[in-house]
Amino acid sequence: MTTTLRPVPAVGAVDPFSPEVLGDPLPFHAALRDAGPVVPLSRYDGLYGMGRHADVHAALVDWQRFCSGAGVGLSNFRREEPWRPPSLLLETDPPHHDAPRHVLAPILGPRALRRLQGPWFAAAEEHVEDLLADAGPGETVAVDAMPALAESFPLRVFPDAVGIPREGREHLLPYGDHLFNAFGPSNELVAKGAPHVAEHAAWVNAQCRREVLSDDGFGAAIWAAADRGDITGEQAPLVVRSLLSAGVDTTVHGLGAVLRALATHPDAWARLRHDPALARVVFDEAIRWESPVQTFFRTAEVDVPVGDTVVPEGAKILMFLGSANHDPRRWTDPDRFDLTRDPSGHVGFGMGLHQCVGQHVARLEAAALLAALAARVERIEVAAEPTRHLNNTMRAFASQPMRLHLGQAPS
Repeated sequence: MTTTLRPVPAVGAVDPFSPEVLGDPLPFHAALRDAGPVVPLSRYDGLYGMGRHADVHAALVDWQRFCSGAGVGLSNFRREEPWRPPSLLLETDPPHHDAPRHVLAPILGPRALRRLQGPWFAAAEEHVEDLLADAGPGETVAVDAMPALAESFPLRVFPDAVGIPREGREHLLPYGDHLFNAFGPSNELVAKGAPHVAEHAAWVNAQCRREVLSDDGFGAAIWAAADRGDITGEQAPLVVRSLLSAGVDTTVHGLGAVLRALATHPDAWARLRHDPALARVVFDEAIRWESPVQTFFRTAEVDVPVGDTVVPEGAKILMFLGSANHDPRRWTDPDRFDLTRDPSGHVGFGMGLHQCVGQHVARLEAAALLAALAARVERIEVAAEPTRHLNNTMRAFASQPMRLHLGQAPS
């Protein structure tokens, strides 16, 4: 099939991985959506950008034509050697994707997570009590919400649930940061993490061994699946690694998004305090609104017509999840954080067979932390403008100074 290209719009010449776009992507996203359903991005050879919700959603569920097996980053694994063994969850397609996914789905599913609800809610209460120390109703506690809440709580409960030791967990965030940077081009963000990634990766890989893991966590359940023959012994540590690679940073920045939303929308915080059942809507609307995972790549398996353009076989397609989540064709007043909307159609966790298998874990962590805060904190106030942490894939905060105004538990 002959490839037809429309004239490259001005937005097609923009580097989507520039500090300016990573720091404030919304203007670029709007221009990308206006330019068409798919736009050649001339800064990178053979790359196409997709930003409308309908087109991103369609590509995510069409794994036969938009594959993940060639890598979900800019590099094409069929032409370039990946820097680490590919993920059996993110970077494979059926049939290779099926067995690892079928093993993880029940381990991380809502039914299995019920046993963690009590311990995690108790851990969140303890975490918040330690943070607030001896402060009482009517007093205010100043915190940086990123290290104090969004980072420290997931780094406490999730690795415990996987079954890895406590010593060395400081490797997890920089490892994940480099991993998500490496999905993009080899720019300054990748270069910044390169000198230390071997050390971080060695520690992460070591935690995936059977003998390191506790006998009652997610990791042990994965190895038990290998013993049953559901996956191979070679696959088991790679599946455990997927949890440690994708299950920490995404939740940290999801919690950062929730805290930002609630600090800037005091009415939403008041509603949540009086109706804790809203926690899931709060979390998913914050994921839609902030979109911590901004982008993922796919590769065209065949020539694929999209609108009046044909994406040629072998081309990389950069799907802007954050843009899709702000598409006015799909959402009313999309730039507004709104608890009255149904956010369930967002693509912040992907869509289709590669949709995030750990999303229920992230929701449970968020619900536990929000419940603990709601019991003590009457109002969350922004103390200073947040600082962004730039990453080629993630939309993240480095710092969020806040004031927690303490009150009585809601009746």
